[in-house]
Amino acid sequence: MKSNKNYLADSSSISLIVSNIIVIILAIVQGWDVATVLWVYWMQSIIIGFFQFLRILSLKNFSTENFTINNQPVSPTLQTKTFTAFFFLFHYGFSHFIYAIFIFNFFKSTKAFDFTYLFLGGLVFFINHFFSYYHNRIIDQQKTPNIGTLMFAPYKRIIPMHLVIVLGAFFANQIQLFFFLGLKTAADLLTHIYKHQKPQSVITTKTP
Repeated sequence: MKSNKNYLADSSSISLIVSNIIVIILAIVQGWDVATVLWVYWMQSIIIGFFQFLRILSLKNFSTENFTINNQPVSPTLQTKTFTAFFFLFHYGFSHFIYAIFIFNFFKSTKAFDFTYLFLGGLVFFINHFFSYYHNRIIDQQKTPNIGTLMFAPYKRIIPMHLVIVLGAFFANQIQLFFFLGLKTAADLLTHIYKHQKPQSVITTKTP
């Protein structure tokens, strides 16, 4: 029988694959243009960050080994957890604000933008990442994760998948773009699996 950890990782991976396939089908059936595709995956990143923020806040036992705030070591206290969660929220949110400006200026929609597409794609990813968040909380209760590792985990996940999709948006036509959406799904899945299979390593983190 599979361990509980492996079962959770497998079910989360299946959920991720299904959600990406649903979004790709929506994109094909509804004829999304490049700008719409980018905005939907931007929304996915926002959702990932939102649930990671909640995950950090929901920690009960966590490690702060080699984790520093203002170059000072900290203890695993409520104050440390709260500061880290909101620092992550600000930094992650600001970086996605800049990313939104980039998308807005470089990728103009070829037709009137339909927020229904953004809502549908966002809803699919919200359900998926809520499922992942729920199971991550179970895993966190069984271990003592490093709070610095958790803070940086979303960046390691979203950067590869967005590099793939932006590359496709720049160099592919609308038909070829769906090939890049498949590559994006693969990148998303590989980084997701890597996150679950890799032990909760200790990292050194410095915040301004």
